[in-house]
Amino acid sequence: MRLLITRPEPQGERTAAALRARGHAVTLAPLLRIEPRIDADLRGAWAAALMTSANAVRFLRQHARRAAILATPLYTVGKRSAEAAREAGFARVQSADGDARDLVKLVTRSVPAPGPLLYLAGEDRAGDVDGDLVAAGYRVRTAIVYRASNDGVLPEAVAQALRAGAIDGVLHFSRRTAEAFVVAAAGSGLPLNSLKCNHFCLSAQVAEALAATGAARISVAPRPEEAAVIALVDAL
Repeated sequence: MRLLITRPEPQGERTAAALRARGHAVTLAPLLRIEPRIDADLRGAWAAALMTSANAVRFLRQHARRAAILATPLYTVGKRSAEAAREAGFARVQSADGDARDLVKLVTRSVPAPGPLLYLAGEDRAGDVDGDLVAAGYRVRTAIVYRASNDGVLPEAVAQALRAGAIDGVLHFSRRTAEAFVVAAAGSGLPLNSLKCNHFCLSAQVAEALAATGAARISVAPRPEEAAVIALVDAL
């Protein structure tokens, strides 16, 4: 199958390698550039930290509070973000192995209220993790540690391939990247309802961003994991 992956690096290349090993032809075109914020204010004594994206630990290498944050227990939304956290130096990591709601449930089971909690977050994020935890009685500091930017158009070769029906499927791993694809496709003169490709989505929340603009042929993984998305592709 001819596939397009638009997620940022290094996650995009990892997914591409897994798909190529299965015999698929993969085009890699990251639509988002991840820009760490090394000046994020992380001062304080935290009962735990949490994050919903592996991008949240990219900034730590250069941050003045690196040692203190790495010593804090960390809760992540899934296995990949947990792996990235361990690679960054976190010693105590627990994964919710699910979505943002599962992360909130894990934190409320594991950390006595009121915390306090440090949420390592992106500038744009889906869900209301911090709001849900505040409602559950926690004190939460949301620290914006990275932002994602995009050009609003697809690479010309990718736009031509989609226009010609030369891409069979697009993989979407976050609502933010799905929204970026919607914007970039429109910016390249390709309304989603005109495309014949399949859309393979990590979750229903990711799929919503595509369905709202008329995309057809949407498949949603039964679990919010990379392996489950790849299984969707293999099953088609």
